[in-house]
Amino acid sequence: MSRFWNEKTRNIEPYVAGEQPKPGQRVIKLNTNENPYPASPKVRDILENVDVGSLARYPETSSLIVRQELAKVLGVNPEQVFCGNGSDEVLAFSFQAFFEAGEEAAPLLVPDISYSFYPVYAELYNIRLKKIPLLDDFRIDVSAFCSEKGGGVAFANPNAPTSILMDLADVEKILQAHPDHVVLVDEAYAAFSGVTARSLLPKYKNLLVTGTLSKSHSLAGLRLGFAVGDEELIEGLCRIRDSFNSYPVDRIAQSVASVAIEENDWVMENVRKICATRDRIAEALRARGWTVPESKTNFLFASPSLQSAECVYTKLREKGILVRYFNKPRIKDYLRITIGTDEEMDTLLAAVDEIAEEEKA
Repeated sequence: MSRFWNEKTRNIEPYVAGEQPKPGQRVIKLNTNENPYPASPKVRDILENVDVGSLARYPETSSLIVRQELAKVLGVNPEQVFCGNGSDEVLAFSFQAFFEAGEEAAPLLVPDISYSFYPVYAELYNIRLKKIPLLDDFRIDVSAFCSEKGGGVAFANPNAPTSILMDLADVEKILQAHPDHVVLVDEAYAAFSGVTARSLLPKYKNLLVTGTLSKSHSLAGLRLGFAVGDEELIEGLCRIRDSFNSYPVDRIAQSVASVAIEENDWVMENVRKICATRDRIAEALRARGWTVPESKTNFLFASPSLQSAECVYTKLREKGILVRYFNKPRIKDYLRITIGTDEEMDTLLAAVDEIAEEEKA
């Protein structure tokens, strides 16, 4: 620990991303919820024809071409869309823009099991958190979120890592219970559920919906996230962005993202394939005795039947298959398994069967 670190740097617990393979290491990577299929061929066309000379100039600050394409697909005005470097940056800006800091401020309400970046942001920006426990079946406790008093609400829908979707009627109950504070709905996985809170935007000025091109659009390596909400909320995000980095999305990313968004048929075909594989593998694991809640994401939240989740995680890793294990209360018996190609998932099932046979031997 460096003597040059300030107190914040010494004490903070950073977010820990999923393991990345070492250069040259061959693995089946099912641990970071990436899309196993490539982005639209038109993305390659854009990259092969990049005007290198244009990189001498700063990008357009508001990502206008991306916002215009997103607005068409999402059914909103471009003025209702904000773009950043991945949804993580958009979430960070949102925490700074809408939730008060300090010990005297009303707490931000979040599920006790959800995206593990939320408590990191809260600690970094000195925002008090009140964690609302999930119900025994891992669903978000809507009644508790409605009855608690706070300075805002943030949750993922479908939730991560549980993969479970909350009904829009319940999202609306939470919005109605907190009319004076922002309710942030993180929809990183909404494409795989077919359900989005964006339909509630005309009724609720306090609703902010975030999304990403990392999952459905196969652009995790590009880093393009967005938020959709009332123009008043978008202006707040712009004020934070322009106080931190007024050129967040580079020229290449803007060009690639705008084309990828246009190719909605390509995106949705890949989403359909992933969902079909997801449902098939969920049933196959249940047939093997695993506990697997109904997933509305591009991953499964699955508890092995014969061995501990940690043991199965370790043995899969030894066989060159990376999944995610969270050694945390309530979820330490579960693995989070990203949906890969059919071939990759069949290899996973074969490895699961091998591990089960090894246990019996």
